Amino acid sequence: MIKKIHVKKGETVKVISGKDKNKTGKVLEVMPKTGKIIVEGINIATKHTKARKQGDVGGIVKNEAPIYAAKVMYVCDKCGKAARVGKKILEDGSKVRYCKKCNEVIDN
Repeated sequence: MIKKIHVKKGETVKVISGKDKNKTGKVLEVMPKTGKIIVEGINIATKHTKARKQGDVGGIVKNEAPIYAAKVMYVCDKCGKAARVGKKILEDGSKVRYCKKCNEVIDN
């Protein structure tokens, strides 16, 4: 089941719950099938890797792990606050997303 996600790749978001609460970051990847996103610098997971080939080095690698999209809020570029995202239809019939705090249209 594909879920609609309120943020898109490249947008800035703020984490509203969990261990990384109040941190902000840029969305790197959106996964609508699972309802999760990957945010830059958020939910860092450590992975121990083993050297597989001759010349490879093993060690501890840190990567961003996915988090649920419901745990983040869009940060508006105009007002700089975390806000909900709404959708409205303009006079010319085009459908756009807008910030519910400052009523500014989000440029896609």
